[in-house]
Amino acid sequence: MNFSPHRLNQLLQPISVRLAAWYALAATTTLACLFFAGYVLLQNHLINGLDLLNAAEFKQLKSHLGSDYKTLTGEVINARIRETTDYASVLFYINVDNPQKGMLFHSTNLNGRSMPDIKGEHSFNITMDGIGELRVSEYFLPPFEVSIGTPLHQVRSVMDGYMIVCLTLLGGMLLVSTSIGYYLSRLALRPVRLISETANHIHSDNLSHRIPVSEVNDEISDLGRMLNQMFDRLELSFNQIRRFSAEASHELKTPLSLVRLYAEKMLLDTNRSSADQDTLLELLEEVARLDRIIEELLFLSRAEANAITLNLKPVNPARFLRDFELDARTLAEHHGRDFFHTHHGEGCISFDDSRMRQVLLNLLTNALNVSPPGGKITLRSRLDEGLWRFSVEDEGPGLPAEQYERIFERFVRITPPNSEDKGNGLGLAICRSIVELHRGRIFATSASNDAGLQIVIEIPEVNG
Repeated sequence: MNFSPHRLNQLLQPISVRLAAWYALAATTTLACLFFAGYVLLQNHLINGLDLLNAAEFKQLKSHLGSDYKTLTGEVINARIRETTDYASVLFYINVDNPQKGMLFHSTNLNGRSMPDIKGEHSFNITMDGIGELRVSEYFLPPFEVSIGTPLHQVRSVMDGYMIVCLTLLGGMLLVSTSIGYYLSRLALRPVRLISETANHIHSDNLSHRIPVSEVNDEISDLGRMLNQMFDRLELSFNQIRRFSAEASHELKTPLSLVRLYAEKMLLDTNRSSADQDTLLELLEEVARLDRIIEELLFLSRAEANAITLNLKPVNPARFLRDFELDARTLAEHHGRDFFHTHHGEGCISFDDSRMRQVLLNLLTNALNVSPPGGKITLRSRLDEGLWRFSVEDEGPGLPAEQYERIFERFVRITPPNSEDKGNGLGLAICRSIVELHRGRIFATSASNDAGLQIVIEIPEVNG
C-alpha cells in the first residue's frame, strides 16, 4: 500500500485520529527515552561489575605474590601466580609488566601476546584478534604494572537481549497506546460530536432547536453556549426577514390593486391616444408581473415558516402525467417546441397533485425558454418501490457544474442571451420548497445528450 504524504494527511484529518496519534507518539517516545536511559544505566552497571571483578582478581594476585613482591623476578612471579591464572583463564586475561625490564608475565589464554595499553586510562575497552572485546583494568604495584582483562561478550549479549525486549515492548506500546488514545479521544470528543450532529440538523425551518449543554463549566460547554447564542441571533434575524417579507408583500398588494384599478379605468377612456393606451397596457402587464412576484414571495415565506399544508392523497403518477401531457404539448407547440414523456412502474404515491403540477409547469416553462426552436423537451418518470423519480430535460446550452446548486436560489436567472424569458428567478426556488415539503429532493445534472440541462425530482412515499 502506498502511504504518500497526501494519503497520510487524509488519514490524519479527523481530530480523534490526530489525538490518538499524538498520544501514541508521546507515550512511545517517553517509553523509548526511558529504555534508552535504562540501556545506558544497565550497561554502565554491568561494566562497573566487570571492573569490580578485575579489582577482586587483582587483590587475589597481590596476595599470591606476597609482601616481598618488589624483589621478585619473572620466574618467581610466574611460579607464584601461574596456577591461579590458569584456573581463572576462562574469565580473566592477565599481564604483569615492568616498565624497565619489559613483560614479566602473561596468562596462558593470551597466547604469548600482551594486552594493548591506552595512555592516561586505567579502565578501558579493547578488541584483540582471536579473543574479542575485553574490559581492561590497570593496577600499579610498583615497580610492576598489572593489566587484567575480562571478556565483554556476555555484557554485549545481555544488552542485545535488552534491546530486543525494548523494541518488542515499544512496538506493543505503540499499538496499545494508539488503541487507548483513539478510545480516549473518542470519549473526550463525544460532546463535540453531539454539538456537530445537532448543529448539522439545524436549518432555516427548525432554528428553534438548540445544542444540549452540560452543567460542567469547561471549554466544550462554553462552545455549546456560544453556538446557541449564535443560533438565537440567527433565529431572530430569520424571523425578522420572514416577517418583513410577508408583511411587505401583504402591504404591497393593496396599492398594486389600486394601481391596476386606476389603469383599467383609464383604459375605458376612449378619448385617449393609442400611445397612451399602449402605455397603460404595459403598465398593467408590469403590475401583473409584480403581483406574481409578491404571491411567490408570500408562498416562499409561508413555506419556510412551515405554514403551508399539503393536500396529500394517493395519486397514480401515470394518470397524473397523462393529464399534464395535454397542457404540456399545447404549451410546447405554442413555443415551437416538441414535448415527449415516458413513465415506467405501476401504483400510487401520496402527493399534492396541484402543487406538483405547479412544479412541472415551472420546469416546463424554463425548458421551453432555453430550448432552441424545434427543440425537444422530455419528461421521464419512474415509480419503483415507494419512490417516484421524474426529470425534465431540455436541449438548451446547459450549465457548468458549479451552477447546478445555485440555480435553486432566489432571483437567480441563468438564461441564454437571446432568450425572451421574463421570469423573476423564483420558479426553481418555489419548486425546491414544494419538493422539500413533500420530503423529497430536487437537483440539476447534465442532460443525456451532454448539452442540455436535466432537473431531477425524487418524491418518497410519506407514511403518516
